[in-house]
Amino acid sequence: MNKRRDFLKATFAGIAALQLRPLAGLANPHNNGLLFDYWMWVRPNQKESEAILKKRYQSYREVGVRGLFFEAYSKKHFQIAKEIGLETHRWMWTMNRGEKDLLTQHPEYYAVSRSGKSCATEPAYVDYYRFLCPSHPDVPKYLEDKSREQLEKEDVDGLHLDYIRYPDVVLPVNLWQNYNLDQSTELPDYDFCYSKYSKAAFLKETGIDIDKVERPDQSLSWRSFRYNQINKVVNRIADVAKEYDKPLTAAVFPTPDLAKRIVRQDWTNWKLSGVFPMIYHGFYREPVGWIGTAVNEGVQVLNGKFPLYAGLYLPDFKTTDELKEAIRLSKKNGAAGISLFGETDFTPEILNVLKSFH
Repeated sequence: MNKRRDFLKATFAGIAALQLRPLAGLANPHNNGLLFDYWMWVRPNQKESEAILKKRYQSYREVGVRGLFFEAYSKKHFQIAKEIGLETHRWMWTMNRGEKDLLTQHPEYYAVSRSGKSCATEPAYVDYYRFLCPSHPDVPKYLEDKSREQLEKEDVDGLHLDYIRYPDVVLPVNLWQNYNLDQSTELPDYDFCYSKYSKAAFLKETGIDIDKVERPDQSLSWRSFRYNQINKVVNRIADVAKEYDKPLTAAVFPTPDLAKRIVRQDWTNWKLSGVFPMIYHGFYREPVGWIGTAVNEGVQVLNGKFPLYAGLYLPDFKTTDELKEAIRLSKKNGAAGISLFGETDFTPEILNVLKSFH
């Protein structure tokens, strides 16, 4: 799972009973008086000693961190974090699945571009972009089973979904130069999913043969259909999480509008306990102030359906003052908290920034 981080560095009413209620930090008057939470992304290192982990996780808890999103399961890491009082959530790749066995045994599961290229054999952008087709009849059950594998673990407090979408039909503008692309228009190689399963399901649902549409990229019904295919996958997993009485959260694209436009992701209609938009301002060549704008858009559209936590990408911040400003803007615009991504070990300087808001 190092690939996601390497790519980032190199190229740049829900389930009401399970909603995440902020627990730590200061009350936020712009968020109905709720408290403000911190969350962190963690890649567990099995070689680290219990003493090191206890010291590190205690330092997180002391500055108001509520929970951790673990990139992989580690009994040692999970149990130590829980002993200290942190929530332990398992971060799971969802539509993007590149397991060798799956690629070999079920290449038909994979999404296909408008130009006819399958993610099983010709993935877009990078080798690990192996996205599944949500319309394949077996894919939703496969992802349900993968979710159950995590949720059934007693020390997993919740499930955090990532890559719940199609490949980027448009990359963040800061990444275009890395692939020598101009994505001012939607290019066929990056527009998914045109598999035979998607086409057949769309035809059955609407009576429209997408192959006979002159500009399929401009078809509103085709776009809506694809949003709903992902929605069905997520909401099926949400029902599973409810069975286990555990919260389901998701890392999503920065704003509802942007998510729809560039990855066909309609996250405001998911049955979540909380949402974590990846408001990585540097990817979009936006100033720190845009973080507040993005938070506000998401909060307004959700209208209290479930809490929103601003996802911040630490390498985008040039100074700790910029990070402070991002947190201030997130609180001001109604976020229930923030999550930090982009570091494997959070420095004392970062922890001091978090502490300063207590």
